[in-house]
Amino acid sequence: MRVHLINPSHLSFGAAVATPRWLYVIAAATPASVDLALVDETLERADFSRFGPGDVVGIGIHTLNALRGYEVGQAARERGAFVVFGGVHTSLYPDEVFERGGAHAIVKGDGEVVWPGVLADYADGRPGRVYEGGRVEGEQFVRARWDLLPKGRYMFGSVQTVRGCPKHCSFCSVWRTDGQRPRTTRTDAIIEELVQLRRIGIRFATLADDNFYPVTLEDLRQAERRKDPGRLAELTAIREERFELMERLAQLPDDMILFTQITMEAAEDPAYLRAMQKARIKGAVVGIEAVTPEGLKNVMKGFNVCGDELVKRLRAFKAHGIHVLGSFIFGLPSDREATFDATVDVALEGEVSLAQFCVLQPFPGTIDFERWEKELRDDVPRVDGIPLTRYWLIPQTKRPKLYTPHPVMSSAEVRDRTQGAWDRFYTLPKIWKRADRIPWRGKLLFIFMSKLYRQMYANTGIATDSARVAMAESWSRWLAGRSVGLFTAKPMPNLEVPRYQPARATDRTPALLTIERGRRVSNRVIG
Repeated sequence: MRVHLINPSHLSFGAAVATPRWLYVIAAATPASVDLALVDETLERADFSRFGPGDVVGIGIHTLNALRGYEVGQAARERGAFVVFGGVHTSLYPDEVFERGGAHAIVKGDGEVVWPGVLADYADGRPGRVYEGGRVEGEQFVRARWDLLPKGRYMFGSVQTVRGCPKHCSFCSVWRTDGQRPRTTRTDAIIEELVQLRRIGIRFATLADDNFYPVTLEDLRQAERRKDPGRLAELTAIREERFELMERLAQLPDDMILFTQITMEAAEDPAYLRAMQKARIKGAVVGIEAVTPEGLKNVMKGFNVCGDELVKRLRAFKAHGIHVLGSFIFGLPSDREATFDATVDVALEGEVSLAQFCVLQPFPGTIDFERWEKELRDDVPRVDGIPLTRYWLIPQTKRPKLYTPHPVMSSAEVRDRTQGAWDRFYTLPKIWKRADRIPWRGKLLFIFMSKLYRQMYANTGIATDSARVAMAESWSRWLAGRSVGLFTAKPMPNLEVPRYQPARATDRTPALLTIERGRRVSNRVIG
């Protein structure tokens, strides 16, 4: 049996920032007896002529690459292959995947545990139609097959330590698809994967988590106020696991650099930031989204702050050696002309190292999408006969740049002002200033990274026509090809997994021992 695993993409850059983790996890879940081929279309387009009768083609999709995934699926089916779809979008729209993607079977939910059964059923001539993967517990997470990684094509490896996010942001589907209960994997497995990456010369890695800070100080306080000892013990155990993980990460080779995704609340937790700094977690994507109280209310992110307090918290990350990739959303109902400059001002004053300025887009599975779909129910605009509420089926160049009409600005104005925010933040003098405290080799890497990030995520994302997108893709390929070498290092094939010496009970700060203001909190709570 020959199995092709495809990560679809309309744009190919020749090199990529981060590995598509699912591709290498499902590869690891594939029986060793199978003839396996992996294709990541962010590197190069799939060669359909390689598909044939008896082959299995597995395609993982999210909403933004679903249309390309359907093209690949149809091509594979036409050539006699057995087509299986997985990924978040498949779980949300299973009927669409069968109708549009040429699927014979689909996997809903987490795929690594059920995938071997899919292949076995096909080999036995009794394939199923729908496989329920559910939500896999942390101890069942499958480690990726990094031995299959193509040399010199990726800047970052990716390792997952936790799935699920306890928040409920209106624009995000993670808390619905992956759940709000954090599912943490074994620390040993995480360390072993990172060692495997360093053995082959990958020294930068993303901790590809839904939220690296799954338990906040406020979570602990709420559990204490509610007098819920069971919940308090559960949260405390997760928090302690996080600290143990970071202690283990600190034992990896000194040249390994880690990045993750985290909520703003971590800025209130100096003990956690110190542990991240010691673990060489040098950067984090932080969902800032909006810089006004009204904007935060729009996205149901009341746990964030704004104004001077926001700047202070952003600087807290930088003070602990953690570079922030700030994520902002434009096009919210409360946005006005001044919002765009005010947002860039906060990013600059808060010493954000990288920033992404996104236009509000309702994604399936989110509260925003459900609200938007309901508003358009009786009068849905169409593009080439496709309802706007299924915009991912519309060709890329014909999709609108703003899906929700703004109360005071036109779609073109929102798009132009968003482009202006990218332009203002990523001028070369400002990039150079942000690199002022970085050593020379790192400075060069940071400049390349800044230019590449802007080119890949701004010019190919909010460009107005296909010609600009094509030009941006060409520039991105050029930059990416010259950047990868700055991120890799000499392989360390004999690197051993560091032996862990647990801190003595008297050394490790026990949870919930210190009385402060009439409540029991962790010593780590007060830093």
